[in-house]
Amino acid sequence: MIEKYILAIDAGTTSSRSILFDIKGNQIAISQYEFDQIFPKKGWVEHDPEEIWRTQLKSIKEVIALAKINPKNIDSIGITNQRETTVIWNKKTGKPIYNAIVWQDKRTASICETIIKEHNSSFCVNTFFQEKTGLILDSYFSGTKIKWILDNIPNARKLASNNELAFGTIDTWLIWKLTNEKLHLTDPSNASRTLLYNIHQLKWDNELLKLLDIPISILPNLCQSSEIIGEAEILGEKIKIAGIAGDQQAALFGQLCFNPGDVKNTYGTGCFCIMNTGEKPVKSKNKMLTTIGYQIDGKTIYAIEGSVFVAGALIQWLRDKLGIIKTASEIEELAKTEDDSGGVTFIPSLSGLAAPYWDPHATGNIMGITRDTTKGHIARAALEAIALRCKEIIIAMEKDSKTKFNNLKVDGGASNNNLLMQIQSNLLESNVIRPKTTETTALGVAFLAGLATGFYKDLNAIKNIWEKDKLFKPEKKSSIETVNKLWNKRISQIVN
Repeated sequence: MIEKYILAIDAGTTSSRSILFDIKGNQIAISQYEFDQIFPKKGWVEHDPEEIWRTQLKSIKEVIALAKINPKNIDSIGITNQRETTVIWNKKTGKPIYNAIVWQDKRTASICETIIKEHNSSFCVNTFFQEKTGLILDSYFSGTKIKWILDNIPNARKLASNNELAFGTIDTWLIWKLTNEKLHLTDPSNASRTLLYNIHQLKWDNELLKLLDIPISILPNLCQSSEIIGEAEILGEKIKIAGIAGDQQAALFGQLCFNPGDVKNTYGTGCFCIMNTGEKPVKSKNKMLTTIGYQIDGKTIYAIEGSVFVAGALIQWLRDKLGIIKTASEIEELAKTEDDSGGVTFIPSLSGLAAPYWDPHATGNIMGITRDTTKGHIARAALEAIALRCKEIIIAMEKDSKTKFNNLKVDGGASNNNLLMQIQSNLLESNVIRPKTTETTALGVAFLAGLATGFYKDLNAIKNIWEKDKLFKPEKKSSIETVNKLWNKRISQIVN
């Protein structure tokens, strides 16, 4: 019998990756290519959509070559992606009319402020958006990015009125390209991050579209997260596309968080903690986001999410801008050269502060530096900063769910940093569990694709695939109390 595989396309914020998994969830091969991060102005972050497509296609072809398999042996494709990042292209030419505006981009903060000022006399704008979308009006999400492109790119609104433009998050853009410009689709997990999708009615919302002045004609059609939607032609073979999910929701699925109360935290460019809340949306009272986890077999699973904009990106900054490390992996050993952070506190708001503050104008700070401060202190303070921001979110989620998490499942590249995971466990006073496969974003969308095609019979068929790699148990350390006190004092100076 010919062995079959699933191809997971993981379109991230800094790179395009392709991973092949076998039926047991083993990673057979991986290919990854970084693409340019474009910073035209302060607070602006862009990507070239064509470069995303070129690097993604290159990685797809390479991973098949590395695995030495025939494309015929690929059962299906799952696509997971950086969310909120916005691409608008001309349907006739197939070309983007502007660079992709990345989720980290803050240029539309002024648009959000203007909308709030214009409408708050008649109704609370944030309540209006939260009731419909589970989100707040913030530059993080796609809606105001779409509006900016339509308002600022010559002829954009004219082209839109002639039904010549298409909007998509990165999953939609890649599906368009993979299907030779035949399919314009997204799933609810991505749609729910646009500020335009009603998570209760499960459709694009006309009132939201009117408020942001966005024509519905540019929006993609909707499909389930696990569903055969069409075929991609790769190396002369037609392969089913059967799974779509935003990266954090895919990781939720890949961590087998199928039950209400299950929670995971992904440590990537940013950190994203999501808790499954079941088939009913839970409105957060602590400035978390209500979102759609995934949609499968006609059921919509909701989640509460908290976001940290800068996590792995902080380590990249220390590497690329300060030069205190040459590779990101060196941060752990450097941090270990000191027993504590020496009173240094790193406020990692290099792209504003997300939950629970939602301050797009906040800037980063390193506080408590003295003549005795070393590179090791700064490195350790950076790891503590990531863990402290995650702690703030998890505490807020515990309040919303009215429960204390005993276990936190973790994944993403930075979860391989043992010191960071131990610090996280100490700060939370709970167990931190890392799986053997930390590529759970890609694995999750592979599961979604495989369930749609019958590659996996049901959820029980994938439950035995997940394996624990390491358990981090909390250690009582006197320095943790000091770190917490300094953090609370110094973060208040930034946000108040």
